[in-house]
Amino acid sequence: MSQKFSSYLKLIGYAAGAFVIAGLIGGCSGLSPMSGSPTDPSPTPTNASPAGYLTWKNDNQRTGLQPNETVLTPANVNSAQFGEKFSVPLDGWTFAQPLYVAGLTIAGTKHNVVFVATEHASVYAFDADTAGAPLWKKSFLGPGITTVQTAGNPEIPVQPEVSITATPVIDAASGTIYALAQTVEKGVFMNKLHALDITSGAERPGSPALLSDPAFDAKQEFERSALLLANGNVYTAFASYGDIEPYKGFIFAFNASTMAQVAVWNVAPTGGEGGIWMGAAGPAADANGNIFVAVGNGTWDGVTNFGQSVVRLDPGLHVMDYF
Repeated sequence: MSQKFSSYLKLIGYAAGAFVIAGLIGGCSGLSPMSGSPTDPSPTPTNASPAGYLTWKNDNQRTGLQPNETVLTPANVNSAQFGEKFSVPLDGWTFAQPLYVAGLTIAGTKHNVVFVATEHASVYAFDADTAGAPLWKKSFLGPGITTVQTAGNPEIPVQPEVSITATPVIDAASGTIYALAQTVEKGVFMNKLHALDITSGAERPGSPALLSDPAFDAKQEFERSALLLANGNVYTAFASYGDIEPYKGFIFAFNASTMAQVAVWNVAPTGGEGGIWMGAAGPAADANGNIFVAVGNGTWDGVTNFGQSVVRLDPGLHVMDYF
């Protein structure tokens, strides 16, 4: 049975200034704070180091803080000056947070750009200031490749299909957006990390990279947590579809430049469960490269199995501490 979607990206702004917030209306709602200049709606950083909102909650500590806010104040966030600017349709629900890059040159023209990923396996780039067709769109579907169909299974909260649920992450230095897509290819469940040029949507060399581990069952694993870019790696964490057994929690690490898989952490190698859910939050990282995650219900022994724990990992995904 076909599903008709009515998912939209809604752009919300401050009437007297630049684009301010990308709000997403789809399977759920979310806001992604990002301010521009109050006098110049087109900031002009180079493509090598664009200004923007590049990861879930704006930084690797996941604070959600915008410390350099210059536009929004309690006085101007009101119904007269602050509200929806326009909306554009999407091809599926979206649970990932929109991301933003200011002053990005695409096809010879500078744009403030909002990036959106959908459960229909698409990544979009939209102009943040003007309604219209996407600047580019990349689909990970094709002949024999579909999304994961979840319709009819009430235990799975994302309906009627799953593909890109986790918030992607953008590497400003290389101009790359990374997205984890879950698909079914000729009947085989796949989890692939894609690295796309933010100016065109083209796949980078080595992309996509297939996630692989002998204990990892792609049919059972669900990627909800936002991606993390730290230590020169992209980290992606897994739990399950609606706590449906059997499953284990995992984190995979990929070299951000080569897309080679460089490390895997199995939360409960001699047990079970231990999903990394975190309500869509991504793993956090500190200035020393330590990675922090909260693990859900599962086997715990404090030696090899770390269910129901908060865990500190080193960049190579070795357990350094927990409680």
